[in-house]
Amino acid sequence: MATLKYYFDLMSQPSRALYVILKLTKIPFEPCPVALRKGEHRTDEFRDKFSRFQKVPFIHDGDFKLAESIAILRYLKSKYPDNFCESLYPNDSKNQAKVDEYLEWQHLNIRMNCSYYFWYKWILPNMTKSPPDENKIAELESNMIGSVKEFVELFLDQGHKYIAGDNISAADIFAACELEQPRIAGFDVFQEHPKLQTWLESVKRECNPYYQEAHFYVDNLAKKQLNAKL
Repeated sequence: MATLKYYFDLMSQPSRALYVILKLTKIPFEPCPVALRKGEHRTDEFRDKFSRFQKVPFIHDGDFKLAESIAILRYLKSKYPDNFCESLYPNDSKNQAKVDEYLEWQHLNIRMNCSYYFWYKWILPNMTKSPPDENKIAELESNMIGSVKEFVELFLDQGHKYIAGDNISAADIFAACELEQPRIAGFDVFQEHPKLQTWLESVKRECNPYYQEAHFYVDNLAKKQLNAKL
């Protein structure tokens, strides 16, 4: 029986990224889904028993508890080095730093802007049952498009196939999961960027069937949005 318990919700971008990485590396773990939509993470019991941060993803490894997806990635690499192929999270200090470069850059760029757009256009209206302000949506959409353009220029226009080189890394998986999220709200960031679309298809090929598993709910919700427009 696995001692590592992974708490996640596949509606969460970093939850999906770590799910894919755990599957790819074949690290034994017990999946522990958390239904954010039901508010399971908001109770005092959850905070005291499971995670003081009251967010996903997080892990319990025996008595050890850890939150924050990038911290979890680095912990897994440190504890299970033989499960990681060299490119996924490299041992070489310079190659690892290039992966970390994206993982640090994403927070105030791709992650922030895609998340804000998704929250304001999809989460908030579903919570309040009120339509969002169209001017605010336009502003958030513009910010998101700007971040995507910058991502392509800074990381995909550098003469190699993936973010940190010619082999897939954790940076690509985290980025792809973030960029998928706006599809739920009816916006496909990949349509206007052929290079971005080509990169995504490469990430999927490297990560399937686990990438498809992780995006089951995203794909279904995106299809509903698309059908609603027809």
